[in-house]
Amino acid sequence: MIRLQNVYKRYPSGREALSNLSLHVTPGEMVFLTGPSGAGKSTLLKLIALIERPTRGQLIIRGKNVTRISRKKVPQHRRHVGIVFQDHKLLFDRSIYDNIALPLVIAGLPEREIAKRVRAALDQVGLLGREKRSPIELSSGEQQRIGIARAVVSKPPLLIADEPTGNLDPQLSLEIMQLFKRFNAVGVTVIIASHDLGLIKQLGNRVIRLKDGQLADAEEPDGRDAA
Repeated sequence: MIRLQNVYKRYPSGREALSNLSLHVTPGEMVFLTGPSGAGKSTLLKLIALIERPTRGQLIIRGKNVTRISRKKVPQHRRHVGIVFQDHKLLFDRSIYDNIALPLVIAGLPEREIAKRVRAALDQVGLLGREKRSPIELSSGEQQRIGIARAVVSKPPLLIADEPTGNLDPQLSLEIMQLFKRFNAVGVTVIIASHDLGLIKQLGNRVIRLKDGQLADAEEPDGRDAA
């Protein structure tokens, strides 16, 4: 699904966020990215979504080298990647329905199909029936669920999340992570950046640790270091 080969990312300021990074995530896998602040977790997710581009190296996603694809092809790439942000990035001047429907409207789907998919996404995150309400009326945990529904409404094969439980209490954090597990169980590849090591340990998935933009180590679900 995803392969990085000797990837570097240097920002215009001169800061090198990733340095000679190589790793592989297989189709249908759920993995966690961990490491201290500034380790490169968010930068790695931005590369996968083509929000940023590598300075050097190769980025292979779904069998395609996307390192140098043209700007006009980026929207097509993003239709296959669901993105969940820590701060939700919801539009509070629009209804919950409109927030979730936005990727489908941009893709040009007919209204009947949009309505069907929005209801299905709301049902998956446990918020069916609230589509006419404003996101501002919901709790932080419910807003995160709306963000997840928007990320999966296009049925992407790949779902990435940057600190999706960073502002939630432990019980809500576990509920959100269990949602990701449910999507993974039906074949969606899931990559989550998180500082919550205790929560990660409960879930039993592979952990990729970054430090100073490099691979520190990768751990198998049972706690063994990967070969």
